[in-house]
Amino acid sequence: MKVMIVEDEMLLAMELEYEIETAGHEVTGTVMNLEQAREALERQRPDFAFVDIHLQDGPTGIDVGRNLAAIGVPYVFVSGNLKRLPDDFAGAVGAIEKPYTMNGMKNALEYISKVVGGNPDAAPPASLVLAEDAEATSMGRYR
Repeated sequence: MKVMIVEDEMLLAMELEYEIETAGHEVTGTVMNLEQAREALERQRPDFAFVDIHLQDGPTGIDVGRNLAAIGVPYVFVSGNLKRLPDDFAGAVGAIEKPYTMNGMKNALEYISKVVGGNPDAAPPASLVLAEDAEATSMGRYR
């Protein structure tokens, strides 16, 4: 699975990249703001993305998420404040709250990989807060 990271905290982005690659996936790019995300999406479409809400240019992660949803790329928000998520999760599959454990992130990535790969019966881990009806709406349109 090709994964894009949208995170402006470099240490967190590096840790997440390590976890993604250790799990056997490819990181297509790490971006820190809305403009970089747009440019990265023009170059290569990922299979999935992890998106922080608050980026270098403000709370534009929600805009990045809406752009991803509009082109059919599933994604998960990664945020220290899940209360900042819009009610509709901006098309996200769900969210992972910071600070997260590497084990929690690993379990979420494994679940996402299974569902994006066509296994709708996979059980979500405790580390992943699913959007309402995420399996029926968000993930269903990515199969």
